[in-house]
This record gives sequence, C-alpha cells and structure tokens, in this order.
Amino acid sequence: MLRTDIKKKKLFITNNFDRDWVVESSSAAKNCKNYIREIVDTLDLQPNPTKDVIALSIGDPTVYGNLKPSEETVQAVIDVVQSGKYNGYAPCTGYEQARDAVATYLSHDGARFSFQDIILCSGCSSSLEICITALCDEKRNHNLLIPKPGFSIYRTLAETIGIKVKYYNLIAENNWEVDLENLEKQIDCFTAAIILNNPSNPCGSVYSEKHLKEILGIARLHQIPVIADEIYEQIVFSKNKFVSTAALNLDLPILICGGLAKRFLVPGWRLGWIAIHDNSDAFSKNIRKALVSLSQRIIGSNTLIQGALPKILFDTPQIFHDNLINTLETNATMIFKLLKEAKGLLPYMPQGTMYMMVKVYLKRFPFEDISHLVIKLMEEESVFCLPGSCFQTPDFIRIVLTVPENLLREACSRMIHFCNKYCTTT
Repeated sequence: MLRTDIKKKKLFITNNFDRDWVVESSSAAKNCKNYIREIVDTLDLQPNPTKDVIALSIGDPTVYGNLKPSEETVQAVIDVVQSGKYNGYAPCTGYEQARDAVATYLSHDGARFSFQDIILCSGCSSSLEICITALCDEKRNHNLLIPKPGFSIYRTLAETIGIKVKYYNLIAENNWEVDLENLEKQIDCFTAAIILNNPSNPCGSVYSEKHLKEILGIARLHQIPVIADEIYEQIVFSKNKFVSTAALNLDLPILICGGLAKRFLVPGWRLGWIAIHDNSDAFSKNIRKALVSLSQRIIGSNTLIQGALPKILFDTPQIFHDNLINTLETNATMIFKLLKEAKGLLPYMPQGTMYMMVKVYLKRFPFEDISHLVIKLMEEESVFCLPGSCFQTPDFIRIVLTVPENLLREACSRMIHFCNKYCTTT
C-alpha cells in the first residue's frame, strides 16, 4: 500500500470516529421486557425507617432461609461434584440417565414417558422459551394465548421473538377456573398455541380433571397445541389433587414444562425440562426436531445437577414434600383468616402453589390506583406486595406464602391496620 493511501485510510478512520457512534440493538432486544420489573422499578418504594421491611412479593422460596432443600438433595450434588464425572459438556438434550429419571418421575396416573420424550433445559423459563420458539413464528403472524391473571414471563418470551399475545380470562369466583367461552373466542386462524398454567402462579388454583378436559377439549377441537406450565406440580393443598395434562391421555399434542425449582426448593440450580406428550404424532415430523435444535443454543443444562437428578427425584423422602405443603397451606389459611379483618380487601383462598391473590376494592380507598396503595403501604408499614398489574389484573395484589410464619403474621397485622385506617366504607 502506498504511503498516500495509508494517510487517506487513517484520515477516513479518524473522521469517522469524530462522529457520534451508536450501535443499534436488535429487534429481539428491543422487544424483550420484564413486565414485573418494569412496573416495580417505577414505584417509589421508601420503607418506614422504624419498621423492618417484610417482602411478600418475591417468588423465590429460599429468600428467608426457612425453606431449604432436603439433605438428600444436597448430598446428591455433593457426591456428583466429588466424583468428578460431570464436569464436561453433556448432550444438548441432557444425559440419557437424567432424562430417563425425569421420564420415570413424570410417568404416573396413567401418563407414560420415555427418555426420548424429555429435553433438559436451564430452568423452567428456558423450557417455556424453547417451546414458544418452536411453535410460534412471527413470519406466519402467529399469536399465543395466555391466561389472565398469568405470569408475565409468557408475554416476555413471546414478544421478544415478535409474537403477539392474546389473553383468556380466569374467573376468580370459580377458584380461577378458565372462562371457557372467553378462551374459545380468543382462538383464530393465527393461534399457534395455548399456555395452560396448572397449578397457577399467581392464582394458586388447582384444576380438576373435569375442567382440564374441558380446556383441552377446546384446544383439540380447534387443533391448537398446548404448552402446559406445570412447574408447581404436586404442590397442592388438602382436598385437592394435581392432575397432569399427560395423565388425561387425550389425542392432543402437549409440551409439558417443569423443573426442580419449586417442589425441591432449588430455583438457582436451573434444571428444567420439557416432556413431549403426543398420542397424535402431530409433533413427530417437525416439532421434536425443532426442540432439539433450539436446545443446542445453550449446549445443555447444568451437568452437575443432571448427574444428581436421579437421586434428587427418587431419594428425596415424601415427608419433605408433605412438610412443604403443610407449611404453605398453614400459612395460606392463616393469611386468609387474618386479611378478612382488613376493610376493603377480599382474600381468595388458594388450592395450592406458593401464592394468594387478594382483591382490593380501590373505590373504598383514597388512592389513585393499586400502585399508589402499594407505595403507601410500603411507606407507612414497610410491607411490599406485588400489584396485580404485574399479572394483567389491576384490582388485585399478590402475596407470597413462603415467608416465615411470624413475619407473615406481622405483615398481616400491619396491612389490617393500614386498610382499616384508610378504607372509607365497609
């Protein structure tokens, strides 16, 4: 290169760097929003300095340290670490013995899986992302049906890849059952999938076999596959029973998402799964291949937890699960009774999971909206609840049941005092 050419190139680079240099982000990044954080981060939350903060908002059951994984679960991981056998890459869909363990774990009440039906993922949110991405296509103008109230991650995952979401209603007065007529009205020729969350976050509902058949019957009639979010499987209170969509053995393709996070109290271990239930073979030609291809993006889930998975699933004693459910149900019953004493509030007793929804009769309070009430509750009583707008239900707040009992009692006492102070009518 001639000396004059070099000088011209240097001059070109210098002139370009003198300009404002802005790198444009992708459409996926622009579309990606955490709707809970978007709402919470706009709240000016200043706690009362004379009172310790009690957060009834966080869905992580390990936060306060009162709920811990079983000794068997912990020991299983210690053994795997010490063995040194699981430090490398695993197959993208997971080790066969780990997938086989999940298949066996999920094969109950008439449902049957083999390891070929299981894909291991980095937590249940990763399972949902892979399923939504496999079934929904922006170029085909697809939409995804999600519940209202419902967990905001569904919307986040769909909109990130340019998929429109449509909501179907849950009926609070009917233990948050699906409004079947409303669900069917939302379906159109562009509907790619229906997300069904049972047991439910944020509602704490547990659907009966009859109601599940009604929901899935609508999906089958319109030939719409279902993504079943069953991360809270088996976390159900007395007089209720968890029924997996796979146990119904209907002629309907279903992708079941689950994981260790909630039932085994290890959300940070990031081990989720997809279970393919497809009596109709509707997924065999394209979707099974798509799920495998998409799992290759993360090159497999946590290998240490995969190695420990058989022992975690089968050596954890039933008494551990029973104790967790008893704790959650005891807390739910206590909160339900206490908050009935709060003017302007109507708690809905959950049937399972780790949450309770509480209706706020906003017109009885001197607040602009639920967010304003949440801010004032924090400001005066140092109690923080998630506003229902996080779940597309603005007249509610969500309360977490995993907080230690003494703190829950204190939080309820403060809420009762606050509501009875500000509520203008009964």
